[in-house]
Amino acid sequence: MREIEVTGVQVEMGYCHRNSCRSYSGSPVNAYLLWKADDVAVTKGKEFVGHVKRTEMSDRQFCTRCGGHLRTHHPTFGLTDVRAAVLLA
Repeated sequence: MREIEVTGVQVEMGYCHRNSCRSYSGSPVNAYLLWKADDVAVTKGKEFVGHVKRTEMSDRQFCTRCGGHLRTHHPTFGLTDVRAAVLLA
């Protein structure tokens, strides 16, 4: 079990349909919610968070137990993309 907590004001939200996001999410579009990186924290299950760093611009994080997508940290922008479905789970 893992939990993600977000605080503060959401910076942006939208959908991405670039090839990179489609191949990672396995869907034609991906909903995203962006927060300042300091406003996003894994509060439970940190030991189950895996990383895929495909580029310098994104550190994609997933659950090592179930393979579910959790969030993507964008160090260049100081933002973290949290999957909308993760917050609703």
